[in-house]
Amino acid sequence: MKNIIVTGGAGFIGSNFVHYVVNNHPEINVTVLDKLTYAGNRANLAGLPEDRVKLVVGDIADAKIVDELVKDADAVVHYAAESHNDNSLVDPSPFIQTNVVGTYTLIEACRKYDVRFHHISTDEVFGDLPLREDLPGHGEGVGEKFTPDSPYKPSSPYSSTKASSDLLVRAWVRSFGLKATISNCSNNYGPYQHIEKFIPRQITNILSGIRPKLYGSGKNVRDWIHTDDHSRAVWKVLTEGQIGETYLIGADGEQDNKTVLEMLLEEMGQPADAYDQVNDRPGHDMRYAIDATKLKKELGWQPEITDFREGLRATIDWYTKHQDWWQDEKAAVEAKYAKNGQ
Repeated sequence: MKNIIVTGGAGFIGSNFVHYVVNNHPEINVTVLDKLTYAGNRANLAGLPEDRVKLVVGDIADAKIVDELVKDADAVVHYAAESHNDNSLVDPSPFIQTNVVGTYTLIEACRKYDVRFHHISTDEVFGDLPLREDLPGHGEGVGEKFTPDSPYKPSSPYSSTKASSDLLVRAWVRSFGLKATISNCSNNYGPYQHIEKFIPRQITNILSGIRPKLYGSGKNVRDWIHTDDHSRAVWKVLTEGQIGETYLIGADGEQDNKTVLEMLLEEMGQPADAYDQVNDRPGHDMRYAIDATKLKKELGWQPEITDFREGLRATIDWYTKHQDWWQDEKAAVEAKYAKNGQ
């Protein structure tokens, strides 16, 4: 494997994967295919060697561009997606086009040229789990986690389109022999994440002198993983995973939103209660939790960033040092949330 395509490689998780590949696998050349929507940013690829990383600005649903690139590739790693739940509730149409039609376009090209395909998905396709009231205690639902065999129960337009794309990949493996794998990952955090997302939104609010916002009671639980650990896991699946298999990626990082926000405030020298509660999001999933046993046992992967507070400190430090990366967008993002009372 010498030449890989990373779709959505100028976005948050995709760009971190590109950095990982460049830094750890010098034999690999990367072509990034990215539409550069609001969530994609050329600056996320700044400083990478131009002889190894090429950015192609284009739509994954554009069959002509996709065909042109895939015919010369050894593998496609598919990160590109419309991914923000709040946006999907306002206008689902871009989610259908990118997540469903775009994935179909890519797998058709990979089928045509017999190219290895790895599909990045989310734990949100499984819906949610019973809430654990006392983390890591003994509340309802303790021990229940998503596995590769969990049924799909998506709650939002976003998660339903990701579920659709997963099912397309599985069908193409069975019907057409597509050389594909799927990974479903829990919530990522780390550098280059768009400031509409929960953790960077709160960090940039505090840095901007804006009181952070918490949906509802803040009891909703997410299973956090640092994006660097996700990148290493994806590489493992791409290079060692069994064709047709699904691997769940998680780092046993369950935290409820209220705890995460209060931790951020404390780390940034603010009172732990210096935030406002706002209207909850419609259909807001209560709890996600990943069982990554298959990935660990079969492929030998383990997360390296297991101290969540330490990972948060590094993330706070990145957004503090890179204010020029996000400041121009901050006012518009907050205005959009304010319009919806959030």
